Amino acid sequence: MSKNHLSPRDVLTPDALAMLQRIEEAGSFAAAARAAGMVPSALTYRVRQIEDALDVLLFDRSARHARLTPAGRELLREGARLLDELDAVANRVKRVATGWEAQFTLAVDGVINRTTLFELCEAFLALEPPTRLRLRDEVLSGTLEALTSGQADLAIGVVAETLLPEGVDALPLGSQRFIFAVAPHHPLARTTAPLDDATIGRHRAVAVADSASRGKGLTIGLLGGQDVFTVPGLTEKLEAQLRGMGVGFLPECLARPYIDAGRLVAPPVARKERIFHISYAWRKTPAPAGKALAWWQARLADPVTRKALLG
Repeated sequence: MSKNHLSPRDVLTPDALAMLQRIEEAGSFAAAARAAGMVPSALTYRVRQIEDALDVLLFDRSARHARLTPAGRELLREGARLLDELDAVANRVKRVATGWEAQFTLAVDGVINRTTLFELCEAFLALEPPTRLRLRDEVLSGTLEALTSGQADLAIGVVAETLLPEGVDALPLGSQRFIFAVAPHHPLARTTAPLDDATIGRHRAVAVADSASRGKGLTIGLLGGQDVFTVPGLTEKLEAQLRGMGVGFLPECLARPYIDAGRLVAPPVARKERIFHISYAWRKTPAPAGKALAWWQARLADPVTRKALLG
């Protein structure tokens, strides 16, 4: 490339795109130059620079009027879109300056009711905030890790028994009861006496993989030496247990409809009932909370919302 040769990035400026639009609207270089307060030769020179940088002809010089070539029409069409996007970015920056986060990420554990979650997301987006909303599916300690690593701004579904690191605040969301469930055709489904750990341990368990990338993560309900089929989420765990591929504990709200329909059986177990306390957490900052975080905190403060998220 010669030293004086301009690249497309050098010439395709918002001002240049607006100039091409004026030429197309005015119908001639001379009329566009008069409207812009330029001499026609200066305007022609700028158009030549753009054409040289793109190595295309934008206007058909054989006609009396400034008539766009197909390449010129495509450039104006895309240029109009780019100018609209620049206006949108400018408006977005102004709104972010009013206290809204540019992006807000929710780390959401598998125990959280997705219908309620998406209703909240729908209500948030209905505000038309300048904030881009992002969801992360997490499991067990991965939910908190996403927050502490800076990959999320709010963690919903943190196991409350987890030790919170310094710089993190949390509030209770509610409690979730887990019940032991198996498929009706599984051998353990026919047991009437409470199942002890030794009996359960002889059968394959279905476990959800902890999404934490560091450390060992949490395990819930697994026994030493037990065969394990590991799946990525609660939806897959439910499916595996419905098929009789293994046994395990499921959130009661998830398992109960299938138990009532006869597609799962909840045999009695000898071990203590499993109830987990669930929280939502966020990072402490010296500055006031952004408007997106404040909005979600206000919604999660509602007892009805908290119950629905675990329902």
